[in-house]
Amino acid sequence: MSKTLLSLSKPKHNHLKPSRILQPISPNLKRLLHDVLHILQTHQKWEEILENQFSGEVVSEVAPLVLDRIHNVEKGLKFFDLISRWGSLNSHCYSSLLKILAKSKRFKEIETVLENMRNDKILLTHEAINDLMRVYSVFGMVDKSLEMYYVLVNEYSSFPTVFACNGLLDALFRFRRFSGIETARQVYDEMLKRNECDNNFVDDYSTGIMVKGLCREGMVEEGKRLIDDRWGKDCIPNIVFYNTLIDGYCRKGEVKRGCELFEELKLKGFVPTLFTYGAMIKGLCSKGDFEQIDELMSEMNANGLSGGVEIYNNIIDARFNHGFEVEAVECLNKMIEGNCEPDITTYNIVISGLCKVGKVYEANGFLGQAVERRLRPDKYSYTPLILGYCRKGEVFRASNLIIEMTERGDKPDLVTYGALVSGLVHVGEIDAALKIREEMIHRGLPPDVGIYNVLMSGLSKKGMLQTAKQLLEEMLNQKIAPDSFVYTTLIDGSVRNGDLDEAKKLFEFMVEKGIKPGVVGYNAMIKGFCKFGLMEDANLCIDRMVKQYVFPDKITYSTVIDGYVNLHDMDGALKVFNQMVKRKCKPNVVTYTSLIKGFCQNGVSDRAQELFREMKSCHVVPNVVTYSTLIGGFCKEGKLSKSALCFEEMLINKCAPNDVTYNYLINGLMNNKSDLILVEENEFQKNTKVLLLDAFRMMVLDRWDPCLAAYNAIIVCLCRHRMLKSAFELRDKMTKKGFLLDSVNFAAILHGICLEGRSSEWKSFYTSSFDQRNLQVALRYSELLDKYLLGKTVSEASQILRSLSDKAKTDNPVVVLNY
Repeated sequence: MSKTLLSLSKPKHNHLKPSRILQPISPNLKRLLHDVLHILQTHQKWEEILENQFSGEVVSEVAPLVLDRIHNVEKGLKFFDLISRWGSLNSHCYSSLLKILAKSKRFKEIETVLENMRNDKILLTHEAINDLMRVYSVFGMVDKSLEMYYVLVNEYSSFPTVFACNGLLDALFRFRRFSGIETARQVYDEMLKRNECDNNFVDDYSTGIMVKGLCREGMVEEGKRLIDDRWGKDCIPNIVFYNTLIDGYCRKGEVKRGCELFEELKLKGFVPTLFTYGAMIKGLCSKGDFEQIDELMSEMNANGLSGGVEIYNNIIDARFNHGFEVEAVECLNKMIEGNCEPDITTYNIVISGLCKVGKVYEANGFLGQAVERRLRPDKYSYTPLILGYCRKGEVFRASNLIIEMTERGDKPDLVTYGALVSGLVHVGEIDAALKIREEMIHRGLPPDVGIYNVLMSGLSKKGMLQTAKQLLEEMLNQKIAPDSFVYTTLIDGSVRNGDLDEAKKLFEFMVEKGIKPGVVGYNAMIKGFCKFGLMEDANLCIDRMVKQYVFPDKITYSTVIDGYVNLHDMDGALKVFNQMVKRKCKPNVVTYTSLIKGFCQNGVSDRAQELFREMKSCHVVPNVVTYSTLIGGFCKEGKLSKSALCFEEMLINKCAPNDVTYNYLINGLMNNKSDLILVEENEFQKNTKVLLLDAFRMMVLDRWDPCLAAYNAIIVCLCRHRMLKSAFELRDKMTKKGFLLDSVNFAAILHGICLEGRSSEWKSFYTSSFDQRNLQVALRYSELLDKYLLGKTVSEASQILRSLSDKAKTDNPVVVLNY
């Protein structure tokens, strides 16, 4: 409690100054009041007139009544100043002035008046304290309101009005200060206690505030008990309390309990309101129960209530959150058809939801629709689109949106600029990202830690480490405290640029500044040690992090394992792997791939294959690096059957190969082609049933160029497994190396098209001239592919080729195909 109010809480007679409202007004005072008010209202120089016509003592008697009727705060202050010059002022005058100031929210002047009252030892009236309590509560000045409350209760043995107490209760819950719930309980209990003697200290609204506040804090059962205690068990007095409890249960996630109360209120004869339906629907939205939501919407319409925009917004948002973006858009259309006008929040939900699933162009269409409906887009409309376009690499379109946003009068904030900077860095436009930073500073919106971190990361990856360090210095000069992620970015950048000493300096500087590196920071440093083969230092760093109660994760162990692998120290790598398993840290695909790489490098591909099987048994899915590493190991040892089978498995699991995979296979096939040719054909057919080797051997025996044969064999396999995109990409690489499109290539692509059910489109894939002989070759390789198709002896592709071959033989010696 402040000293000012403590001084006011010590009256001479230990009772509160009575309110003037209870005192009768004499006819003379009424006449004087009328005259003074008339002068105030009709004369600009009312101060001079009052001084000339009336004595100070006479006006002082009527001053409180005059102040009560002055609605202009400036005039009230001048009138108060005038009468204060005429003589001493009583508590009623001060209290009336405080009432004017409270209504006008002139809190500084209120403090000045209270200080003057303290100095003059003048008491506050009951009415003034109640007015101040209510105003303080409305504007969140809970401490001031509580002080007033304690003045009345503890010092004057009185109590505020129910209206003042209700305002305090509401403020305690709304602003959550001073242990709001406990204090609110104490105030409410005191209200109930005093209400036992005088039925003027608590009303239904008081209980409603308590129940609503408890429900919002998740204490719904306590709110229910409060109702039972006041009105009797199993009795809820009106729809407002039902709505409050239903909303409380649904907010808490206890939707089933909310549904039970919803049915109960209808059984008791209450009619659900729009708020009731809205609370129920919002709860069901969190659970994704759209079937019940549709039922409630139908029931609501049957009761003559149309869903408000807030209800529709909740449903649309929930549809997106549960992965039903199509249904969400349909809900918006249904909303418009039902004559419920969407607001900008509706469109923001749709725009954000579509951008999250990558449908940026569709989202941009809804921005245009919002503008057409004369809604004003805001930063929440533009920011998802800016981020969405940046993710697609269309940073200039994102920049144009920021310009458009600014022209509409909505200034970009840190989130908007952060999205643009992140997008520019993502596509490698680091210089443009730095210009955005300069623009932000020019606009008086300095970048935050997150934006600096993104910029430093981009600079480090570009090798511009010196510029990244300058940004760190800039942050420190501007007193923007870098976090562990900023330092980790610079440490990682130093490691990338081969400067381990600088990485160590940054790491120690971070620790000296009291910033905890965390597992990410330690991992960056460990990565540096491992990159330079300093495994002892890496292990010491792990010991250091454990002492700081930062425990190694999958990345830590995988990094160290890879470090040992690069040194060809498989014993060290396996030792760390066993520690990882023992500490119940589950290895991931990176961990297993590093070990597989190590065994392959050491020429132990069989051990690598065992580890590969173990990996799959632990439900760790191999990626393109895993498959490529294993394929490379098999090829290196001349185990073509195993490499081809591994490639087959890769395609079956729809793992797209990359250039590394292709290089391993092409080199493996070319380096071992002699072994394949020397095998007798019947023995070959008996021992291998792998399409890649089958196609390659057949082409080599047909005297195709071995390199072209390897390319075509891979394309044949890709098409067989319906990976046409990868097949076309590899075909384009072939042509860039000078290989012409040929009949085998055509047969493979045709098979892929037919397997996708697009056989009618085959003519659009070729622009080459094939005579009858080339078509026969294509048919021959197509029939080879037929052997690998389940349940079919002659494929649709082979039928097309046979038809083309027959036509070329009888009608036209050359067939032109569009490729």
